[in-house]
Amino acid sequence: MKSIIIGIAGGTGSGKTTLTERLRDHFGADEVSVINHDSYYKRHDELPYEERCKLNYDHPDSFDTELLVQHLQALRRGESVKVPVYDYTIHNRSDKTITVHPAPVIIVEGILIFASQELCDMMDMKVFVDTDADVRILRRIVRDVKARGRTLDSVVNQYLTTVKPMHEQFVEPSKRKADLIVPEGGRNMVALDMLIKWVATHLSTARQ
Repeated sequence: MKSIIIGIAGGTGSGKTTLTERLRDHFGADEVSVINHDSYYKRHDELPYEERCKLNYDHPDSFDTELLVQHLQALRRGESVKVPVYDYTIHNRSDKTITVHPAPVIIVEGILIFASQELCDMMDMKVFVDTDADVRILRRIVRDVKARGRTLDSVVNQYLTTVKPMHEQFVEPSKRKADLIVPEGGRNMVALDMLIKWVATHLSTARQ
């Protein structure tokens, strides 16, 4: 059975992960595999930590999207893949990998996945999570300080210098490629129910 690929995009802190997790919780880990675009940040061993801190991580060129495409193609062929692990505390890819197994449903999550036409062409459903900017920045501050070991000043500075401008240049325009726009992500139960029914229908049809 050919896997269904669902792309879930949206700005930082928009609720992409909540929506992704609720879909996976509903269908189960055996039915849904998840790949995060953030895992594919390019490795920068050639730069010291201080220089890596200054890089623009919100531009499409900061990702090894070619490797992500290769991994999605392999998953559709029924092959497991070793996904890189990105370490936010050192702003670099770690030496670890996580094995992701093929599944009937593959969810690709990330702020800039719709900026790649090659990725879009692989997706059966493109979902954009649309959330107010003030809510997104507050969520990002809490996440980056508590979970990623960042300082408040560094998070705010990064948001103002790269995150906000790149959102306006790349993320927001990519919303036009979406098949479904979901306000408030996983908290939008009507949209979640629509997605669940769409996935269930496709799974049922594919298994007939």
